Amino acid sequence: MVLPTESRLICFNKPYGVLSQFTPEGRWRGLKDFIDIPGVYVAGRLDADSEGLLLLTNDGKLQARISDPRYKMEKTYWVQVEGEPDEAALLALCRGVQLNDGPTLPARAQRIPEPSALWTRDPPVRVRQSIPTSWLELVIREGRNRQVRRMTAAVGHPTLRLIRAAIGPYSLEGLALGSYTG
Repeated sequence: MVLPTESRLICFNKPYGVLSQFTPEGRWRGLKDFIDIPGVYVAGRLDADSEGLLLLTNDGKLQARISDPRYKMEKTYWVQVEGEPDEAALLALCRGVQLNDGPTLPARAQRIPEPSALWTRDPPVRVRQSIPTSWLELVIREGRNRQVRRMTAAVGHPTLRLIRAAIGPYSLEGLALGSYTG
């Protein structure tokens, strides 16, 4: 008799330069450099040049609930952008912006101070002395390719650094860079 496997959920704080797959590719590292747990799979992707919360599970149904756009699980991002978005830019993000693949769903967007528990990025974000930067918290329910970056660019504020802080009820809180729980 084969007993069912216990469902597992791993919360990983993915560093910059790491792919959302176990195998490295080109200049990017893979998850195997950080997580040595057989039978778990990524639930939703995070680009190599983005940082923050990545969920992995051995439960196919849970993986689908987290990553399938039909379930519209909220994803919270901290976004460092060029410039200082005004109320019109924030309102546009909240209403949804037109991208080349169609309009986005409405989002929640607000200016925030730089997150207090933020780690140093390696390599550091480029700094241009003549252009200030600011931080936004952006909450979306979609997961299109590079969506947050395209949304901020569409309102005139290109993304410099992108950190996923939460997916639904799961967050980065207390999770050091490159570490995982679960």
